Amino acid sequence: MNANPILLQKKYSRIIERFARQQNISLDEALNFFYHSEIYLLMRDGVSDMHCMSDAYLTEELEQEYQVKQIKS
Repeated sequence: MNANPILLQKKYSRIIERFARQQNISLDEALNFFYHSEIYLLMRDGVSDMHCMSDAYLTEELEQEYQVKQIKS
């Protein structure tokens, strides 16, 4: 199932803002990380209806991916 592109863009922005606030990073840094994340790819491609999950859940998943990448670098 594909989401309405406008609604999907709004969801992206809410997740990015929430992620930046919770990780205490800039919006630019959060934006860059989000658009290079697995979560973004899954949402964009409509895999498992990820775009239907709550903003809180998706932000948490993004934070987990961020933590793993921080450990690896």
